[in-house]
Amino acid sequence: MAAVTLLATEGLSRHFGGVKAVDGVDFALDRGEIRAIIGPNGAGKTTLVGMICGRIDPSRGRVRFEDRDITGLSAWARVQRGIAYTFQITSVFGGLTCFDNVALAAQRRVHGHRALDREVARLLGRVGLADRAGVVAGVLPYGHQRLLEIALGLALKPKLLILDEPTQGLSDAEIDHFCALIRDVAAEATVLLIEHNMAVVMELAQRITVMDNGRILAEGAPEEIRANPQVQEAYLGS
Repeated sequence: MAAVTLLATEGLSRHFGGVKAVDGVDFALDRGEIRAIIGPNGAGKTTLVGMICGRIDPSRGRVRFEDRDITGLSAWARVQRGIAYTFQITSVFGGLTCFDNVALAAQRRVHGHRALDREVARLLGRVGLADRAGVVAGVLPYGHQRLLEIALGLALKPKLLILDEPTQGLSDAEIDHFCALIRDVAAEATVLLIEHNMAVVMELAQRITVMDNGRILAEGAPEEIRANPQVQEAYLGS
């Protein structure tokens, strides 16, 4: 079956004064794919994702989602179209329990108290926080707050789930669980992640996009990226 493009950017750029944070990026993401964006600090990764999500306005260029131009849509309108970004859309409410955090996100699509309770319990169990349902989110360790953010993102039933540094603060065992979770999520949603943990990237990503100085330096399968001399020089090391 031929690949279907879910998301595409055309000449997407963002300049901050004289700094070209993202410079004319053409990027395409297929439906059902797990894609990683990597690169050194300041490469433009988060700015690119911010423009895809609608939290940053581009200086020029376009964003298309499901073959529709969404460049002018707000971040919330993009959520309604099916784009969830854990770092922007799914902020944790520190004074609420984990259960209530997820319930707030899920109640937009789940009706009835019993159905909502079941769905929240399912989502918390899915990310490994079933035993933390009654815990106030603000007292969770940072890594568990990131897992809670993922549960909030999944509660939106996204077509595209974007994760920014999702394994930061997780233990090795939690990272193993996260990798299994993302493979499971990929059966129902496309996943785009910014990640510095190269073991996670190489294990999960079907394709990798490498950014440097606001541009795409290379794209390819993990083995192609690992062997690319330009990528080794710019980011991976020899």
